Amino acid sequence: MNHYEKGRHVPDIQTLKKMADELKVPLNYFFCEDAQSAEIAILVAALTAEQKTQLIEALSCSETE
Repeated sequence: MNHYEKGRHVPDIQTLKKMADELKVPLNYFFCEDAQSAEIAILVAALTAEQKTQLIEALSCSETE
């Protein structure tokens, strides 16, 4: 882990997936640029498929207003 943190090695996608599973976060968590985006990724990952659809619809409606 230390080598990844210091930038000596870059983990491949399978390693990132294993790390995400171990940390109980979604894979895209590692690609978030700030803490708020990371928190949103965690919250969205916990939603059901129906809730995700509703969120997409709500966000889409707010764009047109």
